[in-house]
Amino acid sequence: MKEFIKYVGMDVHKETIAVSVAACDAGEVRFIGEIANTTQAIEKLVKQLRKDGANLKFCYEAGPCGYGIHRQLFELGWECQVVAPSLIPKKAGDRVKTDRRDSLSLARLHRAGELTAVWVPDGAQEALRDLTRAREDMKHLQRQAKQRLLAFLLRHGTSYGGKSNWTQAHYRWLEEVKFEQPVQQIVFQEYVDTVKALSKRVDAMDKQIEAAASQCVFWPVIQGLMALRGVNLLTATTIVAEIGDLKRFASAPQLMAYLGVVPSEHSSGPTKSRGGITKTGNGHVRRVLVEAAWTYRHPARKTATLQRRAKRTPEVVQEIAWNAQKRMCGRYRLLEGRGKLKVQVCTAIARAHRFHLGDRAGHATTTSQSVRRRIMFLQCVGSRMDNGGRTLEAAMRHVATH
Repeated sequence: MKEFIKYVGMDVHKETIAVSVAACDAGEVRFIGEIANTTQAIEKLVKQLRKDGANLKFCYEAGPCGYGIHRQLFELGWECQVVAPSLIPKKAGDRVKTDRRDSLSLARLHRAGELTAVWVPDGAQEALRDLTRAREDMKHLQRQAKQRLLAFLLRHGTSYGGKSNWTQAHYRWLEEVKFEQPVQQIVFQEYVDTVKALSKRVDAMDKQIEAAASQCVFWPVIQGLMALRGVNLLTATTIVAEIGDLKRFASAPQLMAYLGVVPSEHSSGPTKSRGGITKTGNGHVRRVLVEAAWTYRHPARKTATLQRRAKRTPEVVQEIAWNAQKRMCGRYRLLEGRGKLKVQVCTAIARAHRFHLGDRAGHATTTSQSVRRRIMFLQCVGSRMDNGGRTLEAAMRHVATH
């Protein structure tokens, strides 16, 4: 007997959810109506749709409402996809958008298998991701506060004559700055206090990230990534928290596209036109990878800080990290010698992280098989192999067999 399936499309908002249903027999898609965005209303909807014994498959767009609906439906035993809004097929000439139309379209496309689901983290990993993003927000506010303070001083013809801003000497200089107008002195002090308060918040977030990362299940992976040059605790935690389960990527080029580090292209017929990177997908990981790539402009060497971090990892990871550093530093000098812009070189380095996946990886005994594969995969973010036609897929096959 053929299983009867109902594909349910939901257009989710803060207070309401527009619901449409498409049967598996390619019949007409029906608009059920709007329900309240509450757990009780969703449970009632499930009971109503289950009256005829159908199997339910839900979907809704990823948005500001988070993953609460997905987790509730999963606990009730039903499949639910959180869909990437930017990858939903749309008609170019369609100029009418309503909640009803959106839910009908989701149900129809879900039945046709045309929707692309996003990865839904569990509660612990989402909490770690929220922590890293909150730290990024605090850093952004701190940077804005510093810029406003410097702009205020510049408007009044006051500038620091030392080498670098925001050092201890710079803060001592700020304490000596005085204005003729009492009101301007108050404004200046408020700007300074804001910078100091936000700096304390950033430091507190850094300590919280360190404590949370050391207690999460991905700590061995984070330690392995920290053996790489340019990857500190914050960078490694951001990569792990944002990317999550790597098994959802069928190939490394798919991961590269997810990070937005693949070249854009607009080709037609014999004309091929390629531009800069797409900058789609996860911008948080892309940012930290490019920032890490800037460290490869210096000659390869094992600094004291890097060696302290590397001592916490197995020897096989240390060897991979050192070989990678030598190769990427050489690649940076090669691309720079060809006249490439520094920003282009750093982007290429971020995309071309490729490490030696020799037979030594198969002899690691202090790192589990799954953790080692995860470390090696993360190390291959956006990589391309040497000349001779070898691609990253070959590297992934090598990792999978060791």
